[in-house]
Amino acid sequence: MNWSIGLAALWGIAANVLAMLPSKDNHWTRAYILIAVGIPILGYVTLQNGPWIGLLVLAMGMSVLRWPIIYLTRWTKAKMQGMKAANK
Repeated sequence: MNWSIGLAALWGIAANVLAMLPSKDNHWTRAYILIAVGIPILGYVTLQNGPWIGLLVLAMGMSVLRWPIIYLTRWTKAKMQGMKAANK
């Protein structure tokens, strides 16, 4: 196992431990920190192991941080529908 996969595994363990701890802001602050730390780790994994392993690690991260992805998808969909209405 190389360092990048080890860091990704450590990130996954830290994400699960942080999810178990109580939070007043529904874990959003922790999610932002995990995203900020996870993006460089994802780049490092992709650099060392190739794009397919990078996509697997991305899917793992998205499964842990699913609510930011859901809200981003909803926001993007609303913006795209707004652009369609403006272009008519």
